[in-house]
Amino acid sequence: MSIDTSEKLKLMRESERLNRKEFADLIGVPYGTVTGYETRGKELGYNAIQKIFSQPRFRKYHSWFMFDEVSPEAGQIAPVLAHFGQDETGSLASDQKTG
Repeated sequence: MSIDTSEKLKLMRESERLNRKEFADLIGVPYGTVTGYETRGKELGYNAIQKIFSQPRFRKYHSWFMFDEVSPEAGQIAPVLAHFGQDETGSLASDQKTG
């Protein structure tokens, strides 16, 4: 099942921990254009796609974005959002006694 292009773009951006402004600046398009791609269903043209994938940090998503395919052995992956959330994986010790 294919994900909508606007959702794919958002997943890539969020996976790289970029807000829309940072993403827009990185790929060289106006902030409003990125917002249009993600929320208003504005179609990405060839030039926009070329700008995105000319950035090395997004090349790993190319096959997933274009063809819904991944090939980890070739460095082609889907965005992973698992790293979002708590930065700490442990918890602080409590002064309370149990038992």
